[in-house]
Amino acid sequence: MPSDRLGGADDPGPIRSEPGALLEHVVVAVFGIDGEDRVCYWGPGAQNLFGHEAGSVLTRPAAVLFPEPAPGDGSGTAAHLAERARTLGYWRVRLPALHRDGSVFDCGFRVFPMTGASGDSVVIGLASRGDELDRVKTNLSFLDALFETCPIGLVMLDEDLRYVHLNQALADMDGIPLDAHLGRPMADIMITSDGGEYQRMLRSVAEEGRTVIGTLVGLRTPGHPDRDQVRSVSLFPLSGAGDTRRGLGGLLLDVTDREQAILEATAARRRLALLDRAAAGIGTTLDLNTTARELVGAVVPEFCDASVVELVEWMDENEAFDPALPVTTRRIASGTTLPEPAVELVGGLEEVTYPPGSHIHQMLGTGRPLCFTVDEDFATRTVVHQERAQLLLDSGLTCILMAPLIARGTVQGIAMFGRSAARPAFAEEDLGLAGELASRAALCLDNARLYGKVRDIALTLQRALLPSAPATGPYVDISHRYLPGSRGTEVGGDWYDAITLPDDRVALVVGDVMGHGVPAAAAMGRLRITAMTIARHTAEPAALIEELDACAQEAGIEWATFLYLLYDPHTGRARIANAGHPPPLIRHRDGTVHAIGDVLGVPLGVGGVPYRSIEIEIPEGATVALYTDGLVEARGHDIDTGIDALRDQLRAPLGSLEEGVDRILANLLPDAATDDTVLVLARISAVPGRTPGTGTGSPRRASS
Repeated sequence: MPSDRLGGADDPGPIRSEPGALLEHVVVAVFGIDGEDRVCYWGPGAQNLFGHEAGSVLTRPAAVLFPEPAPGDGSGTAAHLAERARTLGYWRVRLPALHRDGSVFDCGFRVFPMTGASGDSVVIGLASRGDELDRVKTNLSFLDALFETCPIGLVMLDEDLRYVHLNQALADMDGIPLDAHLGRPMADIMITSDGGEYQRMLRSVAEEGRTVIGTLVGLRTPGHPDRDQVRSVSLFPLSGAGDTRRGLGGLLLDVTDREQAILEATAARRRLALLDRAAAGIGTTLDLNTTARELVGAVVPEFCDASVVELVEWMDENEAFDPALPVTTRRIASGTTLPEPAVELVGGLEEVTYPPGSHIHQMLGTGRPLCFTVDEDFATRTVVHQERAQLLLDSGLTCILMAPLIARGTVQGIAMFGRSAARPAFAEEDLGLAGELASRAALCLDNARLYGKVRDIALTLQRALLPSAPATGPYVDISHRYLPGSRGTEVGGDWYDAITLPDDRVALVVGDVMGHGVPAAAAMGRLRITAMTIARHTAEPAALIEELDACAQEAGIEWATFLYLLYDPHTGRARIANAGHPPPLIRHRDGTVHAIGDVLGVPLGVGGVPYRSIEIEIPEGATVALYTDGLVEARGHDIDTGIDALRDQLRAPLGSLEEGVDRILANLLPDAATDDTVLVLARISAVPGRTPGTGTGSPRRASS
């Protein structure tokens, strides 16, 4: 036991129960009774409660703490108290106690036996005034009743703004079980759209000790994701008690009905935020399907539970809408957060036909967004097949909002938005929002569609002007590929050709006109046809390029690269002229690869600079690689790096030329190439009986 059992130490004052507003004034007296019912320990709070100093009470009978028993009561109160402690192990009782001044007061006792190191048993008693205990019980009962029955939401948060305690009223407001709150940040439950202002207010209460009274907050909760609420919030700091952590308390009252204006403002901000995100997120590419998916992604699940985008398949874009005819659409995007059969409903069709008299016809007739309830009449009038109609009725959708996608005065398509019973039906404001979204999406879709048309025209022209099967002689085997850039890039002016000339000669051609689209394709076609014509009458490559350069200047073609290789199988030699094009690569049968890079002139259309040609020997079985910069040039990388990569690819065994072309393209091109690409592989054979040369491929200037 502590040293003050003999009363020699300074009394530190009464031992109190846990610090706090309810218990900090409750004095607890600690004393001990030995086996002979005498006081053997007198704690610091006992003097305050009973009035006796330690020296005057230790070793005296414990009966001194109690009034004289009435005649016939037996052994007395102290002896009975010790006996019950030893018999029961723990006993709690309210008894009259005697103060040193002779006054009697009501006292609460808790007694229990303890055995010391020597084996002696001692009864330890804890005592407090009965009126103080009653006060604490009353206060605790009040708090319990307050948390259980108060209709106002009550909450305690720790300093990290996580739920520590709350009442059922607040759990009901949130639509989430009480236990599911505990330990979670308040931001996970009370979801606001105020840019973090509510969280900053909570933090200022916890960290700065501010008090907030009656602040109105607009919010949603995960338990009621479709219901906007307004709450009156009062917050106050909680000071740390003992080793407990700081935090804050709060009272929250649902005033949604009273504060409908705030609710409407919150909804308006949410709609504006959705429009802002949609404006930034729709139309990021010039691809129809991607644009449609961006619209669906913008509205599901924030605005609706399901959405589809369909393009109307008009026979003639300028034809007037006839409500007596069916409407056929092509579904290009869909999405839903609902389970089956809603997934099958929105994603199970690509082509949809709406019969005359459908609600689609009604919407197209007005040219404005319309909302309909999903019922038997709607399903029957809108869906052709009975199975699909039943799928719609079973999908969980209760209302559908339809909006026309109109651009340049023409209905491009339809956007549909569906909600389930878990959300409120579409309101008038939602019709306006759907119209804004549809208008934005329609312009983007129309741009993508028009771009697609122009690109298809350019690509068709490009492919029509390129040789489908370049002419080859018996001594040159050719494989070739032309790959247009990705959908985000217009068709360029890349081209290639193989021209059969007298005496078994073959001219290999590759070129690239600067620019994209129809003008580049048209310029490419003009240069290709001109080069083919000149090649039949001009034996010198440098002279051919000079003629082609003059043609380019006359046609206003400002920049085009061009490479011309003329191979003669009777001599095994080739003459090469180059107008600013990447150099050809020659792969020998032993796998060595070298570039012919010392014959480089300025591009076509520049003018004023003479061209020259060189002559090299191409060994039997060698493979010549011609290509455009789309294969070897990428943003952030030097073109020499790309040429080295192509050289590495050529060193590997080619197998057949077709396999080699495909392998090289697969290894060098990204998934979404940003430029057109041409690759031509030509394997060289010699005329039988030809006297072989050195086979080094060393160049020799032929003319300039």
